[in-house]
Amino acid sequence: MRAVRLSVVTAAATVAALTAVTGCTEKSDAKGGDRVISVTATDDKCDVSTKEFPAGHVELTVENKGSKVTEVYVLFPDDRIVTERENIGPGTKQTLTAEIKAGAYEIACKPGMKGDGIRQKVTATGGKAAQRDPRLDAAVAEYRKYAQEQADATLPKAKEFADAVKAGDIEAAKKAYATSRIGWERTEPVAESFGDIDPKVDIREDGLEDGQDPVKDWTGWHRLEKSLWADKKITQREKDLADQLITDLTDWQKRVGTAEITPTSMANGAKELLDEVATGKVTGEEERYSHTDLVDFKGNVEGAQKSYELLKPVAAENDPALTKELDKQFAALNTLLDKYRKDTASYDFTSYEKVGKADRKELSDAVNALAEPLSKLAAAVVTK
Repeated sequence: MRAVRLSVVTAAATVAALTAVTGCTEKSDAKGGDRVISVTATDDKCDVSTKEFPAGHVELTVENKGSKVTEVYVLFPDDRIVTERENIGPGTKQTLTAEIKAGAYEIACKPGMKGDGIRQKVTATGGKAAQRDPRLDAAVAEYRKYAQEQADATLPKAKEFADAVKAGDIEAAKKAYATSRIGWERTEPVAESFGDIDPKVDIREDGLEDGQDPVKDWTGWHRLEKSLWADKKITQREKDLADQLITDLTDWQKRVGTAEITPTSMANGAKELLDEVATGKVTGEEERYSHTDLVDFKGNVEGAQKSYELLKPVAAENDPALTKELDKQFAALNTLLDKYRKDTASYDFTSYEKVGKADRKELSDAVNALAEPLSKLAAAVVTK
């Protein structure tokens, strides 16, 4: 979900995301300054320290010297996302570790987190691939399988939701809405990596680009959510949108197997999922009409934990203190979430409008306590 997300929680998550580099075993010859790219973002510039760097594992050190919250992306020429970091607050710094193959790319800064961004063309040179621990190759293969399974499982649930909308059955559509989104929420970074799918299916009204018309251009789950809970009506427009949702999700299902996935993208994706929680779910902004935020929250945490568990055997050898802390914080957050559902086998969570200010603060603190060590996971599967 892409939107401008400004909140106290965002600031806390941004500060918590400052990363420290730890050693590990994925051999990449990523040593020295030639693989460190400094990115300085302002409200009207995106300066990079080098336009050419060796392929392999690269570290981006990002500083936001502007007045707006920004995002930084490394993009393929066709706008697919190699890696990204959202919600970089003014006056803050973040570090991002990524595996980048030889080729042409663009680094984009998005002040205000909208638009195509201010872009710089860069090139990764050489053809030497990162030498991975075989366990990491197995982790990537298993995660690719997981992402496909989630997409496959989402379609029938989304069709149940869409069919209820097309039948004009508001109550049945409401009942099917939240569970139709779980697979998407678990693997959202993979879907977002394509660039064009997320804006079609998961954008909120305030995430629309300048000049877009909410009546004509807003599509996807949240447009239908507003119709069901706020407008309390289903017209032919909603029925058409239900069909469009299935078309777009089918496109996602077919393309998910082609996503570029690396150990570092898995780790960074896990951190992105926690950022999604901090900036959209804990604040109640994501599901502002249905108040089903805790279902999304749980899906994001499950997806992040899946990536972590797959990478853990290698990360535990390289940084045992980190994995011990991650185990602790995942357990604490899951235990806290369990307070808000009927049983651990269901996704029947308390409506978020019934979660008080103090309880939201407790959830926010637990998310931030996990996000900080999780921001170090990518570095824990890369040798500098």
